[in-house]
Amino acid sequence: MEYFPAPLEKLVEQFARLPGIGGKSAQRLAFFVLSLPEEEAQAFAAAIVDAKRSVTCCPVCRNFTAGGLCPICASPKRDGATICVVADPRDVAAIERSREYSGHYHVLHGVISPMNHVGPDDLAIKPLLERVAKGGVEEVIMATNPDTEGEATAMYIARLLKPFDVRVTRLAYGIPVGGHLEFADDATLMRALEGRREI
Repeated sequence: MEYFPAPLEKLVEQFARLPGIGGKSAQRLAFFVLSLPEEEAQAFAAAIVDAKRSVTCCPVCRNFTAGGLCPICASPKRDGATICVVADPRDVAAIERSREYSGHYHVLHGVISPMNHVGPDDLAIKPLLERVAKGGVEEVIMATNPDTEGEATAMYIARLLKPFDVRVTRLAYGIPVGGHLEFADDATLMRALEGRREI
């Protein structure tokens, strides 16, 4: 039995398709949209359609852009000798927030995941190899997540980069700032010990 009119049910279903949104959250969002004034609801819908139509991938790094090169690739202030490889455009935003990295990026748009039927050919690995083959790149930083898929992707790409005269590094792992040793798992402690540095 449907509790709501069909258009409202359809709206709830669409919100429920979003990652991390359950049935109750989808209902809340749908009711919020219905409570908006007509012009705000139109602006909301138009923003979704406009983003879908106008956001594309940068032809160099595969990050999201509104056409042409992304701002990072277009900036002359960035260090073109370093490429940080990430799985997702959100990872670019996370690293940029640190304000510690001044090189370029390469976005894979996923990680190798046989369970999810994602193989190397489904990722933007070939454009990365073409960028490195052109020369001028001294270091490739593998910044995929430290989980099984992220590790497998990093190792696979590192093997492909072996023939090139380029340094391949991996983000350090370890105890998070503010964390406690007693709560760290064995793998994290092992990585922290392996990645220790002089102070």
